[in-house]
Amino acid sequence: MKKNTRAFQMSPGAGLHRRRLLAAGLAWPAAGVAQLAAPAPSPADWPARPLRLWVVYPAGGVSDTIARALADPLSDALQVPVIVEHRPGAGGSVGIDALARSAPDGHTLAFSAMTPLTLHPLIARLAHADRLDAVAPVASVMHTPVLIAATPAFTGTDWGGVLQQARARPGNLRWASSGIATTGHLVLAQVRALAGVDITHVPYQGGGPQLNDALGGQFELLSTNVAALQLRYIAQGRLRALAVGAPARLPALPDVPTLAELGFAPANRDSLFGVFAPQGTPRRIVRRLNAEINRALAGAPMRERLQQSNNLPAPGSAEAFAREIELDRRRNAALVARDPRAFD
Repeated sequence: MKKNTRAFQMSPGAGLHRRRLLAAGLAWPAAGVAQLAAPAPSPADWPARPLRLWVVYPAGGVSDTIARALADPLSDALQVPVIVEHRPGAGGSVGIDALARSAPDGHTLAFSAMTPLTLHPLIARLAHADRLDAVAPVASVMHTPVLIAATPAFTGTDWGGVLQQARARPGNLRWASSGIATTGHLVLAQVRALAGVDITHVPYQGGGPQLNDALGGQFELLSTNVAALQLRYIAQGRLRALAVGAPARLPALPDVPTLAELGFAPANRDSLFGVFAPQGTPRRIVRRLNAEINRALAGAPMRERLQQSNNLPAPGSAEAFAREIELDRRRNAALVARDPRAFD
């Protein structure tokens, strides 16, 4: 059967003001109740139509690239088109909220990092922060390292210069992330808490606008993905790599230390991305999707695509992915409880 994978660019989501975060998060419990009341779909004829894979971030980033690479082998295995769409906004929470309100029939999925589940509810101070029952983890896909880079506006030369300037001029250094409640925001919060420094957070609605403003020196620092475009700008001298959040130094940046090497082990975080389905999706469908995603990750095309984008494959069961999510939520909850103002 001929594949027909297509992508549709969705309009950007709402702004990242805290009230919008609350609005996105408060929709989850109602969605879960609606799903419980809905009749259970029969998995016998699945898939009965094309699958939609929502990327909960703007187009053009590493999540977009990997989701499209994953769509092809899934389409081959399931013999239906897998259509990649974008549902960005609020650091991924808009897309996760939309997924939670979707029919749990296995035809709508989302590609996302864990943070909309494990960090956003905690920052938004939601009463249901301890309940991760809006969506079902299907399969983990990749670990994405975090890059801390300096823009032309930064006058220091290394990580020591960041700390020195932050202590000398509290609040003057500006650190941009791709959005509130993203892993880049989490890394900044950890650095501020560990070093006891005041660095101003500048949240964006995705990595594309953030990177464009970085090149223009609209702020001094940014946390971003380690992707081909970022590496090209580093090679050209338009950005300077200061540190990475990764288990070890990256082959693409062998001279750049990890945050753990710099004495910031709790901030040495990467992003774990995976595929999610609406809560209530039949277990047989979740198991099949998990098996096909793991099969794709073991194949040469996906391995090469992940290696080219400096990501690490993260195969495993849906249950193991759920345990990683719960562990991350507990770790984040401890940080928020210890320093509630770290994410202001």
